[in-house]
Amino acid sequence: MNRPRISQSSSLPALTVLAASMVGLTGCGENIFEAKWTTARVDTVVVYSLARPEVNLPAGFDFVGRRTISLHDAGATGLWDLALDTQDGELVFLPPGALGVTSEALVLKFPNMSFDDVVTAPKDTLLYSRDMPVSVETSSVYVLRTHRGPDRFGIPCFFFGKLQPLVVQPTVGTVSFMFDVSTLCDSRGLIPTD
Repeated sequence: MNRPRISQSSSLPALTVLAASMVGLTGCGENIFEAKWTTARVDTVVVYSLARPEVNLPAGFDFVGRRTISLHDAGATGLWDLALDTQDGELVFLPPGALGVTSEALVLKFPNMSFDDVVTAPKDTLLYSRDMPVSVETSSVYVLRTHRGPDRFGIPCFFFGKLQPLVVQPTVGTVSFMFDVSTLCDSRGLIPTD
């Protein structure tokens, strides 16, 4: 069988076009594949204590998907990073491990700090709570590492974020908090860069 022959000189234009297109992808010195977090997306949410009698109230929060989760829903396991519960009359945040759920989500409390003061998540994961309740206070900021979720390229990784309770109502069993989460895979920076 005779196959057509391609001379090396005919592949040269293809390489030139490929090289030129790669230069075009960089757009004036910018690498389009370089991930950046440039815009804060601070939002506010309300979660409900697991101790409340209603079954389908959202007691958990998925920081990767930026949404509340009812922990009673089928398939909710592994899709949330933090839950609210009432223990000894006080509200507490629970990482999934505190409820026996296998997860890599972690939380760390920074007492007497403001939301804007906490700019980097600590590297040492031993400082974080994996399976113990963490008391909820409006005077504290909470840094968290999420469960594994897809980045903008679909690669599973951790994200770091922070939250600060705004309204804590132990008798009602609710917490309103503000939060933001880095869009960068495994980046411990908690504020966008310019």
